[in-house]
Amino acid sequence: MSVRYIESKKTFMLQTRNTTYQMKISDYGYLLHLYYGERMEDEDLSYLIQLQDRGFSPNPNEAGNDRTFSLDVLPQEFSSDGCCDYRLSSIEIKNGDGSYAFVGKFVKYAIYSGKYALEGLPSLRVTEQDTADTLEIWLEDKVSQLTVVLCYCVFEEKDIITRAAMVVNQSADTIYLNRLMSVTMDFMDSEYDFIHLDGRHTMERELSRSPLSYGIQTIGSFRGASSHQHNPFAVLCDRDANEDYGRCYGFSFVYSGNFVCKVEKDQYDQARIIMGIHPKHFSFQLKSGESFTAPEVVLAYSGKGLTHLSHMYHNAYRENLCRSPLAKEMRPILINSWEAAYFNFDEKKLLEIAEAAVSMGVEMFVLDDGWFGNRNSDNAALGDWVVNTEKLPGGLKGLSDKIHNMGLKFGIWIEPEMVSEDSELYRQHPDWCLQIPSRQPSRGRFQLVLDLSRADVRDYIVESISEVLDSAKIEYVKWDMNRFITDAWSSIAEKEKQGEIYHRYILGLYDIMERIILSRPQVLFCGCCGGGGRFDPGMLYYQPQIWCSDNTDAVCRLKIQYGTSFVYPISTIESHVSVCPNEQTGRYVPMKTRGVTAMDGILGYELDSTRMTDEEKQICKEQIKKYRSYYPLIAKGDYYRLTNPYSFSQYVAWEHVSKDKREALLSLVLTEKESNDAQQYVKAKGLIPDMRYQVDGLEGSFSGQLLMSAGIPVPSSLLQYEAVQYYIRAV
Repeated sequence: MSVRYIESKKTFMLQTRNTTYQMKISDYGYLLHLYYGERMEDEDLSYLIQLQDRGFSPNPNEAGNDRTFSLDVLPQEFSSDGCCDYRLSSIEIKNGDGSYAFVGKFVKYAIYSGKYALEGLPSLRVTEQDTADTLEIWLEDKVSQLTVVLCYCVFEEKDIITRAAMVVNQSADTIYLNRLMSVTMDFMDSEYDFIHLDGRHTMERELSRSPLSYGIQTIGSFRGASSHQHNPFAVLCDRDANEDYGRCYGFSFVYSGNFVCKVEKDQYDQARIIMGIHPKHFSFQLKSGESFTAPEVVLAYSGKGLTHLSHMYHNAYRENLCRSPLAKEMRPILINSWEAAYFNFDEKKLLEIAEAAVSMGVEMFVLDDGWFGNRNSDNAALGDWVVNTEKLPGGLKGLSDKIHNMGLKFGIWIEPEMVSEDSELYRQHPDWCLQIPSRQPSRGRFQLVLDLSRADVRDYIVESISEVLDSAKIEYVKWDMNRFITDAWSSIAEKEKQGEIYHRYILGLYDIMERIILSRPQVLFCGCCGGGGRFDPGMLYYQPQIWCSDNTDAVCRLKIQYGTSFVYPISTIESHVSVCPNEQTGRYVPMKTRGVTAMDGILGYELDSTRMTDEEKQICKEQIKKYRSYYPLIAKGDYYRLTNPYSFSQYVAWEHVSKDKREALLSLVLTEKESNDAQQYVKAKGLIPDMRYQVDGLEGSFSGQLLMSAGIPVPSSLLQYEAVQYYIRAV
């Protein structure tokens, strides 16, 4: 098995194909972290623990006069709280006597084939192609009678380890869980850079990299969603690590709500990283016998740089996370009505857009916001999921039938989690939204958030949305969320349980998605949250693709998609060609470039096809034809970032390479043009050095080594924002 316990050494050994993870039970029963990194064969790494008197670092009572044993300096798997360790803690408990303390010691373990289960939470699953083993370790605080169960699953071939945690209250008292981190990892050194994905609405997942400094560095979200501002993903890597070199440790949180990730460099130049549900306004009541389960974190280690780390996440998320059977199929190329018509449309206008798109080779028409209730702007009708027959006299079925008669598939937009104050639903059930009593609610986009912690609210959403989806032939659904959570108070929860609402909202959302999405495997669901405000593994578990950003400017998308690619597969990134000048930036980018950028994801269109010239339609038709032929490469191949748009300004380049390395698609956008500029060369990656390749547009054949070492000349004729693609195939 990939998990072993060595009794004589009191060590646990977790082995993937290329990595080793090792832990040790100390003399006093504490679980210490020894190592995570390159695979070691039957090595005992206990020698790495070097004890010495650290002065003002206190010692647990059971150590007696041994002043060298202090939890304040020892590397731990799950750090205690309130006893000897002043660093970031894995847990915070308010015990029945009012004290804040948890000191967990090893009591038992279990090893078994397969994977642990996390009830009500998304997580990686084991496929027939995987070898996976689980380790569970019980840590008990005998005074408070609380148990923490640490769960590890080793995906041997994928080089992935998942971690989760559960707290069980075995005492007679009611306790309050104020923090439970899904992962804690200690490093005996700290010469690392901290990489994370920052941003804002319309500029999500921008790469941020900084060296660890003394103290605590923090990212997270307290917005009720994973957010535009920070993504639940982080990397610790060597200071000199790059795409192809260096140690890189990845941490990806499979959760869609509030989260936190903190990294601390301590007084002795050690580092600790924690990741889990954000503790702000989090207080979970556990009565005697009750338990709480934290979401999982997906760990990956690469000794070969950031590209290899990305490949591991891409493979695991494509194959072990996305649940939809459509995730493995080619996605239909769609045109969306939003930027073409916004709220101002009728059936005639929609049919004209669809008809004009047919000649482009588009395969699906998607009706965005504005089709229901009194929805003529964004300040009314959310929650009233009844078709507006003034706009659509034949309802969704009538429109769907006409769209299908054109040879197109049909999709719609929904926003099930929200309610407008100007709606029949709110007038009938004002208590169904999150709203603090005696306070005026704050608003976002003129809407409030429904209380998904309530079963009756969830039932209404499932019933009303199901009725819509069953009323017509609908093959695609864009599931949106256009404001974050405030006023997190539920009208039916006891006051002692109001600190549970943020998490119970997410559990409620997952329950709704289980009932709506997973019961309709034939429907392709696309996630959205003001664009990319909830682009996380929890959403990908239910929806195999997510609208990457509301910013459709092709040049801005180069950075957005660059950052997204560090952890998320290209097959999950929905990316559209839109009108120019761009409606967000006013920038003009050639149609070809917009297509090349959008091909770095799931290609689609977000424009009014009735206003396009014949030449533009022909360009799109050629784009779609190319995309279809390249799709296996783009969706299933290995991805290489050839340039860093934050440090290299001349061009942005990327490459998709087939798993057998016999073909590749290299794409490039010129981002900075100077007069009489120097000749540039773009170097391929991922090819077989001694294999011969042909490159479209170049005469002759070339060795893989030559294309990777000398490169391909960037055409000097390219103007700023123009693009070029090279299809490379073995001969």
